[in-house]
Amino acid sequence: MDFELKTLGLAEAAAQKCDALVVVVPEDFKGSGDPLSRLAQDARKAGDFEPKPGKLLQAYRMPGVAAGRVVLAGAGDGSGKRVQAAVQAAVSGLRSKSIKRLVICLPPDAGDDAVRAAVAATAEASYVYVATKSKPEGRELDRVTIAVAQDAAQLRAAFDSARAAANGIELARELGNLPPNLATPTRLGDEARKLAKAHGFQCEVLGPKEVARLGMGSFMAVARGSEEPLRFIVLRYQGAAASESPVVLVGKGITFDSGGISIKPAGEMDEMKFDMGGAASVLGTFRALGDIRPAVNVIGLIPSCENLPDGRALKPGDVVTSMSGQTIEVLNTDAEGRLILCDALTYAEKFKPRAVVDIATLTGACVIALGGVRSGLFSTDDGLAGALQQAGDAAFDLCWRMPLDDEYGEGLKTNFADVANVAGRPGGAITAAKFLQRFAAKYPWAHLDIAGTAWKGGAAKGSTGRPVGLLVQYLLSQSQARGGARASKAAPRPARRKAAAAR
Repeated sequence: MDFELKTLGLAEAAAQKCDALVVVVPEDFKGSGDPLSRLAQDARKAGDFEPKPGKLLQAYRMPGVAAGRVVLAGAGDGSGKRVQAAVQAAVSGLRSKSIKRLVICLPPDAGDDAVRAAVAATAEASYVYVATKSKPEGRELDRVTIAVAQDAAQLRAAFDSARAAANGIELARELGNLPPNLATPTRLGDEARKLAKAHGFQCEVLGPKEVARLGMGSFMAVARGSEEPLRFIVLRYQGAAASESPVVLVGKGITFDSGGISIKPAGEMDEMKFDMGGAASVLGTFRALGDIRPAVNVIGLIPSCENLPDGRALKPGDVVTSMSGQTIEVLNTDAEGRLILCDALTYAEKFKPRAVVDIATLTGACVIALGGVRSGLFSTDDGLAGALQQAGDAAFDLCWRMPLDDEYGEGLKTNFADVANVAGRPGGAITAAKFLQRFAAKYPWAHLDIAGTAWKGGAAKGSTGRPVGLLVQYLLSQSQARGGARASKAAPRPARRKAAAAR
């Protein structure tokens, strides 16, 4: 889908040749004498339309309007959140129509938040998965114009970042929605290489032999039960001086999680293909970085494997040695995400990072705590936690900070190793974070538990692409905080090193 930003008043928008035109109408809408303003004013006066969030009124072949269809979309107080709800409802309502060209008119006082909201909502509402369908249908929207009344140049930066984030979210959704026989660890490595080639990143994809040489015993133990070889993916984006410490993003890449020997119930086990949502979000974020090219250095680390039961699989009671040298007693093989992440967190030390953020569909307990609205945020650094929370608010990709009191770590004690991998049911999302904290002591660290937000179940089953929006906004804020004008958008630099062949 191609987005564009234009300066268009409602009178000019009425003359635009398109299949559908959406007018976002806030409660304080005034309008003028153009056909679209008259429609909104007359509909309100007659009681046929209320500008409340999500309320719609559709018109067909209106006199004086070039678009075939017109949709009035209520936006309440006109805030970014309400604009998002308005646009999402309108675009969702048009999905069954043959709409290829769409114009969305934002309120006259629309700011950066409204532009970001409109782009994000349009991309989310128009997405359709077709990769493994024999008769792909539904992906008809080709061009979307975001129309603003003021000078579009004032909103260009917000628009460009929102468009890039939408591209990254779409990639994350596509990877997350692929079936696990296609979205294997090898496939994730291939996707990383494609990104690197297209955008000038550096990329290494390490296989079992290289990972063994690194001493990642915890990661390797999880992969033992599968015939699919593990992959450890390292992506490098350099948007600032080489001397600048990078932000490291670590994404959990379990491409299918059966639970291993501690096998899950059969019901909804198919959704465990989404257990690589953290990995998909890192790849999606790098896709956005390639478009925006902010002045910040970013490392992406993705430990990826399957968690399956066979004769070689990890067993409850096994003790494994992590890359850090700490030993771990595995009491539950279904708590495998933390076992692969802990080695990646140790590996992150080599980059001397200014911050490390891991992203993982880690615990069902986080779903119980926060549902599907906010991701769980844990951090040892108040500044990092605040920056992530602000980024989530700005990107409409919300998170909520959770505690890390020392007392929560008591349940991880064991007689047989340095630490156990689970601590019982109470506070399960917190104790999982406490486990990871042991391996992240040498830098500012945050953990995003996206088990409730990375995908939806039921009739709307599918990947959401979260938290790509949050991560992109956070990285932009880091670039801006350091006085970073965005890096050049010239042709991407070729990678300085060839990707290592996976073995």
